[in-house]
Amino acid sequence: MTTFVSNPLRNTTFAPSKKRREFMKIKNIAIIAHVDHGKTTLVDKIMHHCSLFRENEQSGELILDNNDLERERGITITSKNVSVQYKGTKINIIDTPGHADFGGEVERVLNMADGVLLLVDAFEGPMPQTRFVLQKAIDLGLKPCVVVNKVDKENCTPDEVHESIFDLMFELGAEEWQLDFPAVYGSAKQNWMSTDWRKPTDSIEPLLDMVLEHIPSFKVEEGSLQMLITSLDFSSFTGRIAIGRLQRGVLKEGLQVALVKRDGTIVKTKIKEIHTFEGMGRKKVTEVQPGDICALVGLEGFEIGDTIADLENPEALQTISIDEPTMSMLFTINDSPFFGKDGKFVTSRHIKERLEKELEKNLALRMHPTDSADKFMVFGRGVLHLSVLIETMRREGYELQIGQPQVIIKEVDGVKCEPVEEMTIDLPETVSGTAINMVTIRKGEMISMEGKGDRMVCKFIIPSRGIIGLRNQLLTATAGEAIMTHRFLEYQPLKGGIPERQNGSLVSMETGTAIPYSIDKLQDRGRFFVHPNEDIYEGQVIGENSRQDDMTVNITKTKKLSNVRSSGADDKAKIIPAIKFSLEEALEYIQKDEYVEVTPNHLRIRKIYLKEVDRKRNKL
Repeated sequence: MTTFVSNPLRNTTFAPSKKRREFMKIKNIAIIAHVDHGKTTLVDKIMHHCSLFRENEQSGELILDNNDLERERGITITSKNVSVQYKGTKINIIDTPGHADFGGEVERVLNMADGVLLLVDAFEGPMPQTRFVLQKAIDLGLKPCVVVNKVDKENCTPDEVHESIFDLMFELGAEEWQLDFPAVYGSAKQNWMSTDWRKPTDSIEPLLDMVLEHIPSFKVEEGSLQMLITSLDFSSFTGRIAIGRLQRGVLKEGLQVALVKRDGTIVKTKIKEIHTFEGMGRKKVTEVQPGDICALVGLEGFEIGDTIADLENPEALQTISIDEPTMSMLFTINDSPFFGKDGKFVTSRHIKERLEKELEKNLALRMHPTDSADKFMVFGRGVLHLSVLIETMRREGYELQIGQPQVIIKEVDGVKCEPVEEMTIDLPETVSGTAINMVTIRKGEMISMEGKGDRMVCKFIIPSRGIIGLRNQLLTATAGEAIMTHRFLEYQPLKGGIPERQNGSLVSMETGTAIPYSIDKLQDRGRFFVHPNEDIYEGQVIGENSRQDDMTVNITKTKKLSNVRSSGADDKAKIIPAIKFSLEEALEYIQKDEYVEVTPNHLRIRKIYLKEVDRKRNKL
């Protein structure tokens, strides 16, 4: 009998130690860098090195850029989580966007990390958005590890780049333990990393070893349950899913918890399912250990920035602070003569519901109603931030019209102030004079200029207003060679008037089809935006006038045929190909009295007032 009793006792003493063994080492790292310095490519190589795919599995490249927009533009827009196992440690990797326009994404996901991998191009060095994302990481007290990537580029200077990273960290107010950062050099594309860039290795193991050695493990604090919701997901089967890192306590399936809202109110709710990240997918578990990133199913009424806390003794965590938007655009229903031809969602109710859904997960976005029920003011970080939203809506089947982007003017101590940005232009030395002149006209102020080979890198401080429409002009002036990047700096007193587009518009007089004969006869008046035989309507902007004022033209007129004029007697019409804008280009091109009409299949520019008599009556 005694032996029978001792067995269960021995089992009970054995159970906790078994559980202790299951407590795996966890490292949470965010990969931060300027756009196009190789973050997503590096994550690909880490996943391959840690055998996330079978030998014969075709995984492709840039695996984490999984939506069409990211693949087309070659940039990361939304952050992604992936988890790998390396030498008995679970590494949760967060791939973050590099564009300052998606800063809302960066700010919230860095809350889940214990350290950051700062990726810098060995040729370009730290760029404006390297500074932007690094500032966020240093402010949050994260340990940086530096990866100098692309050392296989010609004329690259890895050692100088390493020094400039140290200078940048010092300038951003990094503490001594952050300044003492480890570094590896290599090429993510060629799949190697090394502590010395002159001695290539055959794998990226040195980088993973650096992560294990220098990124701190999560320190578990004593206390009741706490988890900050830093991300959202949605499943058509289970509804909204909350994602975050468990700070302390234990999360179990079916647990009743308190949800502490941003404003301090407390709501009781229940966790139905818990998932942790494994590879590129998720695995259902019954409980989560502190420090791990998990996804919770079944919570109701939560938002990003809310805290999941203990039911009896709820304690809130500090919520996520997000930088203010700097730009606004008017979203309105499509009321052109061609409305409803392409899209499924065309009413103001559809647009309002879609924008409200976006507000839940896009933290840097704001929406204000206007005095009209079918117009909404949407505020964001920049033209790119808002155009990605518009492009996404367009692909989902929405039709809408967008007004000219406007910067947000604030009053600081009774003085009107506007957002000012730090801009870097990398361009050939031969055309640098033209570019500097263009920026100066737009109230830009040069702060530095340095040569790199046969190229110049110029830095400016310029009002956000001056950047709208500048990219197109720069690309034209430099034969497409200029690389322009910018980030928000601060609000400064208004800089005065900035010259707008010099040329007027060619506006259609009639609704109908663009006739090649008419286009041919009007080509000396300006450049056209429509192809022959394209449907057009009255009030549509069909081209750019070669002069300053708007001009109404009729390109639906066919050639009059008679016994004197035959259809084939004239020379063949030589028509210059039409200019077709991308969404950002169209938004930057339009004037105050114009809209961009966005439908799933078409982008058109139109006047707000379609009839000429109304335009004259309401001349702005």
